Amino acid sequence: MKKQLNSAAIKALALDLDGTALGLNAEFTGRTIGALRACISRGIQVILCTGRAVEGAEKHRAAIGAEGPMVYFNGAEVVDMPEARVLSAGLMDLAVVDFCIDISRSMGVHYQVFFPAAAGSREILMIEKYSAEAEMYQKHTSIVPVIGDLKEAIAKPGLSGCIKGMFIAESAVQDLIRPKLTARFGNSMYMAQTFPTFLEIMRAGVSKGEGLRFAMKQRGLKAEEVIALGNEENDLPMFNAVGFSVAPANSRESVCAAADLVIGSNEEEGVAAFLEEFLLN
Repeated sequence: MKKQLNSAAIKALALDLDGTALGLNAEFTGRTIGALRACISRGIQVILCTGRAVEGAEKHRAAIGAEGPMVYFNGAEVVDMPEARVLSAGLMDLAVVDFCIDISRSMGVHYQVFFPAAAGSREILMIEKYSAEAEMYQKHTSIVPVIGDLKEAIAKPGLSGCIKGMFIAESAVQDLIRPKLTARFGNSMYMAQTFPTFLEIMRAGVSKGEGLRFAMKQRGLKAEEVIALGNEENDLPMFNAVGFSVAPANSRESVCAAADLVIGSNEEEGVAAFLEEFLLN
């Protein structure tokens, strides 16, 4: 049953970036920045809930001036910003990473891995070769990858796990990869399509929903005080963590069906229009 929005009760927005708040060029429009800043000025907190790394989301966070615990890597990390202090982290078992490397090599599919940060540094994105997919991801996120042998990297002493891995491939190829991982690991890892060509693999129990619940607890927020806005299957756990959920019209069909309200697409600045109508009028 679809819920009705009680605008007066809202104290925070849990905001997905790609495909939701960002336009087709993966940037905020001026109107969206203005609406989000206006919400913050009225005391409504903005919690980024994104599959992106801290580095890949930072210019967007800074553009709107949002602060406090944010959800990155689809919930694998919750980080207090702008200090970049990691509050929680869930690392994926290296056996899963190793198997994904085998799949990548045997199928000729691009695979990349985020390694946890060393003291005083940011997380490291590693690939085995620079490809069209790697170039697209770098343009999309502005993150420059390190090129090297992934098998050697995960075998280094002291490494207890990785933040997440990602295949970049068309949906038909992802459909071939998913059953291989399920047959090998069952429910001991988490898979989610986060972008039309992104299939992300993380530790079991990691999700935007769990990351958001942790961030909300840190901020002293109740579920009924938060609106979640998202467009992909990785946003569905986030919808279950809050009192009201919103999906832009460009969302996956299952996401639109799960949302309490469907708004204009990201191309139509749907998030800005929603905020202007329901929270800023």
